[in-house]
Amino acid sequence: MQTEIFIAYILTVLALMSTPGPSHILMLSNSAANGFRRSMATAAGDLSANMLQMLAAGLGLSALIMAAPKAFIAIKIAGVLYLVWLGIQMLRKSFKPRQENISAPRTSLQTLYLQGFITSATNPKAVVFFAALFPQFIANTSAFWPQFFVLSAAYILIDGVFLSVYGFAASRLRSFTSSNASRWIDRLGGIGILIAALLLGLKSVSRS
Repeated sequence: MQTEIFIAYILTVLALMSTPGPSHILMLSNSAANGFRRSMATAAGDLSANMLQMLAAGLGLSALIMAAPKAFIAIKIAGVLYLVWLGIQMLRKSFKPRQENISAPRTSLQTLYLQGFITSATNPKAVVFFAALFPQFIANTSAFWPQFFVLSAAYILIDGVFLSVYGFAASRLRSFTSSNASRWIDRLGGIGILIAALLLGLKSVSRS
């Protein structure tokens, strides 16, 4: 792979990630509520789903999804509904009374991982996104899979850095805030995810 092509790809991915998505918002909320180290389980879940989506794109499964419109729409609706449920849970949590001297039970690592995985995995447009993105930077004159794995690894690395930065920032902010401020972090996170769900839902309706 030519250096200039790889640099163009990196700049493209950075530009695409300049606006936080549902997974980044989830990372912010989970890190603020559970701490940076535990929130890395959420990042691991998100990146695991991304790897499967990229593999699906590489194997041409995106064409299969597009060939079955009903299944495609059903998956999109499931993803939107999950985000709505997650946002409502965050809002409900923010209104529950909190006691300063009693440690609140933290979310299990398994749950944190599944939240990250499901939030990313139930977004079927990611498969189509990867299927549309990668061909722009893959040369027909070279072997496909080596180029594909380089692009995939670079994406995972960049996304991992973004998730880590969001998580670390949220955990540092939480350590300097009061319980009232922490409630607002949960509320803003919940509202952000509901907005993301609304936008995804509108896109699904407009394209169905």
